[in-house]
Amino acid sequence: QVQLVESGGGLVQPGGSLRLSCAASGSINGINAMAWYRQAPGKQRELVAAITNSGFAYYLDSVKGRFTISRDNAKNTVYLQMNSLKPEDTAVYYCNPDDGKGGQTIAPSAWGQGTQVTVSS
Repeated sequence: QVQLVESGGGLVQPGGSLRLSCAASGSINGINAMAWYRQAPGKQRELVAAITNSGFAYYLDSVKGRFTISRDNAKNTVYLQMNSLKPEDTAVYYCNPDDGKGGQTIAPSAWGQGTQVTVSS
């Protein structure tokens, strides 16, 4: 099982930017769609963005135009560039394959520690 380690989170003011990275311990070439998810306190985990091996990307409506997902299969890394951040983007961000069900079928043991993003003035 490929281990995923997220990084790049932090505290940022509204309107600011962050770039998250997800480093895989093995090849992600065989994983068609890699995704970023987030979970805010008291809320369900939700898929934020995903990208296929062919480069097709799709996004949660609330982040369209502000977030950009990318992947570098040679480096086994997935990125999430987040611009124009809003307080409602505050959450722990995780990466994993897109299971088509908002991550609900992914085993608990397959989730990494995530990276905390806090948007606040």
